[in-house]
Amino acid sequence: MWLRILGSAAGGGFPQWNCGCPGCRAVRTGSRPCRPRTQSSVAVSADYRQWFLFNASPDIRIQIEAFPALRPHAERTTPLRAVLCTDAELDHTLGLLLLRESRSLEIHATPAVHKTLRDGTSLLRTLEHYCDVEWRPVIPETDVPLGNWLSYRAFDVPTTKRARFGSEMEQGRVTGYRVTDERNGRTVVYLPGVQELTPEVRAQLDDCACLLVDGTCWRDDELIHLGLAARTARAMGHLPISGPDGSLDRLSPLPIEHKIYLHINNTNPILLEDSPERRSIEQRGMEVARDGLEIRV
Repeated sequence: MWLRILGSAAGGGFPQWNCGCPGCRAVRTGSRPCRPRTQSSVAVSADYRQWFLFNASPDIRIQIEAFPALRPHAERTTPLRAVLCTDAELDHTLGLLLLRESRSLEIHATPAVHKTLRDGTSLLRTLEHYCDVEWRPVIPETDVPLGNWLSYRAFDVPTTKRARFGSEMEQGRVTGYRVTDERNGRTVVYLPGVQELTPEVRAQLDDCACLLVDGTCWRDDELIHLGLAARTARAMGHLPISGPDGSLDRLSPLPIEHKIYLHINNTNPILLEDSPERRSIEQRGMEVARDGLEIRV
């Protein structure tokens, strides 16, 4: 299968419009080697003709235009077959509204995510006034065919992050996906948001050929240290990369062919290509996603 990283940054992109942190200053001025990034989204295909989108970022229009395989081949057509949501966060779902010109839109989401998109953010209620929306309920630990040799199995990712809408259901607020090419059994795990690598989540990584994993913050107190927020990375639902229980120590020893950090916050120093944090990542066999990165698994 083919993977295309459409966007590799966390919410707000890189640089973030209202931020003057060292990373954002560097990408604006060119003072250090780094590149701009749009907000996190990934496209997957088994044949390079039909594509499935994992999360629809607010940058989806320019991401589609930047990737010829996602452009229409005739009037009002699209190679995009469905959108699979990992959660209901705005940086992962606002792009649904930008797909409103579609005749119909197939959306895979857990009941918890679907409820938030309808009754919390009301994105689906708005979208339904423009096109037909077909909701496919995501049921964890169930194999679901996507067509053209692909299937997925979703798994619950426990989180204690603050629910923004009082009616949000606890189970299924955050989801990871194992996508399998049935022709060769090769599997990709997409996990852009994870608070802890619990034994259950860790087991989902077994035997995968490619792991796309949460790289939001380098350190747990990153935003506090920079004076930008009062909450830790974990409190916001993200496992930091560094530290004795961080993702780098936990994931770098795993025998996975491609281990790639994405959903990277603008404050994370791994975005600076000459930083010691970036060198540490690469020396331990991990990669940093960039917009436009394409991988064949």
